[in-house]
Amino acid sequence: MIDHAIIITGGSQRLGLALAKALHSKLTPVIITYRTERASLVELKNLGITCVQADFSSDEGIAAFSQYVKNHCSSLSAIVHNASDWLAENTETPPSLIMKAMMQIHVQTPYQLNLAFQPLLERFHQETNRAANVIHLTDYVVDKGSKKHIAYAASKAALANLTLSFSALLAPKVKVNSIAPSLLMFNIDDSDSYKEKTLKKSLMQIAPGEMEGVEAVQYLLKSRYITGHTLHLDGGRHLA
Repeated sequence: MIDHAIIITGGSQRLGLALAKALHSKLTPVIITYRTERASLVELKNLGITCVQADFSSDEGIAAFSQYVKNHCSSLSAIVHNASDWLAENTETPPSLIMKAMMQIHVQTPYQLNLAFQPLLERFHQETNRAANVIHLTDYVVDKGSKKHIAYAASKAALANLTLSFSALLAPKVKVNSIAPSLLMFNIDDSDSYKEKTLKKSLMQIAPGEMEGVEAVQYLLKSRYITGHTLHLDGGRHLA
């Protein structure tokens, strides 16, 4: 059985991948979930990180992963809900399906996993006298909305609200917080014109990279006192 594990959902690429590599140690085993096979999984497995394929698009997939963790872990020190999807409203997909998909990955998945793993998180507190952690990755658009990603923004706002409810429910044994990034890094296929336009949306006018997110997670994990809050990583975008 694995003791004091950290779970990172969506840990095979971008921020999730960086988090897995930064947080894993002999004393802090990391379990990541992934949806699609990627070359990065070989590196993660070689580091000793447990990689579990999980399909959170259905309640059955959530339940299957929950059972896997219960069968293999005796306690959890943290859950980082990083798994996400970014569907825009479009003419090919019915709006009801878009909203259902966004709510499934951003709300149903963390909601069900937090409840399922509550005993494992509380056991970590019992064994170490330190609070366990739940961290939700939300988004800058929670406070602003989005004309092109309406369902996405709404689902991330619901996830932010889960932070408030779970922080009250699980205290003082578990701290629950959110991190709301705007731009951390670009995609490989982003054009130069898009990059230039996007960088001008924040006061800092940079793409700080995934380590900005890693350090934010590490800060919340280290804190003994912060709970029920959202840490904004937006480069002053709300003032630009």
